[in-house]
Amino acid sequence: MKNTELEKELLKEIEINKEKEKLDDTIKEINNQILKFIDTRKKVVDFILKYREKNLEEYRDDEDKKIDYFNHEIFVKEEQFKLIDMKLKQFTILKDSPYFGKIDFVDKYGEEIIYIGRFGVTSEDEYEPIVVDWRSPVSSLFYEGKLGDVEYTAPEGREKANILSKRQFIIKDGKLKGMFDSSLNVKDEILQAVLSQNSNQKLKNIVMTIQKEQDELIRQPRKSIMVVNGAAGSGKTTIALHRIAYLLYNYRAELKGKVLILGPNSIFMDYISTVLPSLGEEGVMQTTFREFASGIAGIDNILDFKEYMEDILWNKNNFKDEIMYKRSTEYINDLDSLISDIENNYFKVEDVKFYDEIIVKKSEIQDMLNIHFKYMPLFKRSDRIIRVIYSKIRDKRNKIVRKINEDYKKSISNLAESELNTRATNLEFRRKNAIKNVIEEVIKVKNEKLSWFKNPDIINIYNDFNNNHKIIYEDLAPILYLKIKLEGLKYNLNLRHIVIDEAQDYSSLEFIVIKQITNCKSFTIVGDTNQRIIPVSDKCDMMSLKKIFNNEHIKYFSMKTSYRSTSQIIEYANKYLDNSIDSISSVRSGKEVKDIQVHGINDLIDNIVHDIVQLKQDGYESIAVVCRSMREVKLIDGFLKNKIHIDTFDRENMIYSKGEVILPSYFAKGLEFDAVLMIDNFSISSQNENKLKYIMATRALHQLHVYKTFDIF
Repeated sequence: MKNTELEKELLKEIEINKEKEKLDDTIKEINNQILKFIDTRKKVVDFILKYREKNLEEYRDDEDKKIDYFNHEIFVKEEQFKLIDMKLKQFTILKDSPYFGKIDFVDKYGEEIIYIGRFGVTSEDEYEPIVVDWRSPVSSLFYEGKLGDVEYTAPEGREKANILSKRQFIIKDGKLKGMFDSSLNVKDEILQAVLSQNSNQKLKNIVMTIQKEQDELIRQPRKSIMVVNGAAGSGKTTIALHRIAYLLYNYRAELKGKVLILGPNSIFMDYISTVLPSLGEEGVMQTTFREFASGIAGIDNILDFKEYMEDILWNKNNFKDEIMYKRSTEYINDLDSLISDIENNYFKVEDVKFYDEIIVKKSEIQDMLNIHFKYMPLFKRSDRIIRVIYSKIRDKRNKIVRKINEDYKKSISNLAESELNTRATNLEFRRKNAIKNVIEEVIKVKNEKLSWFKNPDIINIYNDFNNNHKIIYEDLAPILYLKIKLEGLKYNLNLRHIVIDEAQDYSSLEFIVIKQITNCKSFTIVGDTNQRIIPVSDKCDMMSLKKIFNNEHIKYFSMKTSYRSTSQIIEYANKYLDNSIDSISSVRSGKEVKDIQVHGINDLIDNIVHDIVQLKQDGYESIAVVCRSMREVKLIDGFLKNKIHIDTFDRENMIYSKGEVILPSYFAKGLEFDAVLMIDNFSISSQNENKLKYIMATRALHQLHVYKTFDIF
């Protein structure tokens, strides 16, 4: 027995030494390539600088040459510089931790062992892969949940393989800190270690701990619409970002510069901003639907996000009713009725006359409107018809001007030589005056007599329809909808993939305008039906997209495991959900939730201050006091400022960088903190209020304290 144990220990020691040797060799190769990249980059930079100096000297006095001259060689060198610079960044990251996984498998080519890392490394001498990028098709075997016979998707189609073993590594600062042989998903020891860490100020990449269900979503076919309904902390945002990195790696030529992320607010966009760069991907457009839509529509006086959310939470002037109406199918029907009315009644067609002569008949214009150009949106149709009318006017104008010139020449030719000096000037004046009158008539016809055929401003049409109320978030999609239907509006960038995050808060009309304005056919749509903060009916539009997308390859996925919060926090948050079907689970345990009844503002402040001090002593680096609205934030913040340092998130463009913060629920959405101190002053227990409490509770990774404060606010 002892000999068997000793043999196991010896074999383990041999394996560890082999892996250490492999790691040293890999880092040596990476360092060698880094030095060569640095040397090559210097040569490329020197070449570019010398070329530019020479070019400036040669064409110092020739501005056109400086601007117009294109040199293919210099273009190639500049592209080479970009590639080298990207590789240097990747290899600098890799030298500290070149890989995190290893698989031994047999496929149709025989047995193969590959190491998997954040980026790929190929040996310079043999052009053999030393480290394989986690996004490559074969790397999916590492995330497969079992050993033995499996299939994976390769460029040539489905491939069969037999996984013999999987190994995971913990490598830091170029040193092997631990390794585990695994036959399941990511080894529990590594997953638990990663999940138990403190929250970062930014969202992190998860290539080392991607689970089988997550990997399957990341590697979904590009030409599809993937909808993920994921629980709070299930990693849906991270999956969406890693999916972008995966798609760019495998379809870079088609997707580079053509991917857009739509997030909920600026705080969230900043929070996720480092994930793609950490995966080697930059240049992906990131914005909110609010900024995207208002930029296209040309609107800058929209109600800001904070005021919008406060009006919802306090239902100012029955604000919720207005929002629910504008997010409903009924509102889309009303917009369609408005469009139909404009189509049929807006233009009061008349004959077009020029000098009292009909040059375009009313019936001709009606035929162009209703038959010949019917395929165009109405206001594009009218533009086209106006061009036809202008062409007819131009023809008539030219005919009249020719007649004037001919009459002038004839009059001049009929003059006796003795009359030329006295009458020629007068005839020339009359000719110019006649032409001037024609031009004035053209202008008059265009500006006055064709005023009935001028396109209106869509914003003015919508303002009339909206009774001139202040433009709010829910008005953006309707305005774009009118522009699409009446003007044929299209987004000026050729987008090939769009990610929509926090999609549970999108209305059907918002999905419609995004699809129609971009004509994009590839989407990653992620959200959580339990985290809707905008008042809606029971139906979540995110889950009813088949009609909007014409049943185009839509796949729905559900994720009910939280990798963020402890099981105690999840169990507490589950009580806010509608029923047990929606309940979510966690993969780790922690401390019990502290549920505290406080009496009066002083008792509340004392508890918060005591708990923050204790949590900091326990090593927690990000602590958030999360309130229902800004009203509570301002009241509590006024008391806390005199006792402890705490940052206040009171506007959307703030950036979080660890420490203690107090913020309203809607700014906390999508973020996570080591510990959350939740202010529960909800006087009612409606569906929307419970969803808000669910959001607040699930921001916590490790500890959740809930203060019941019904008698304070």
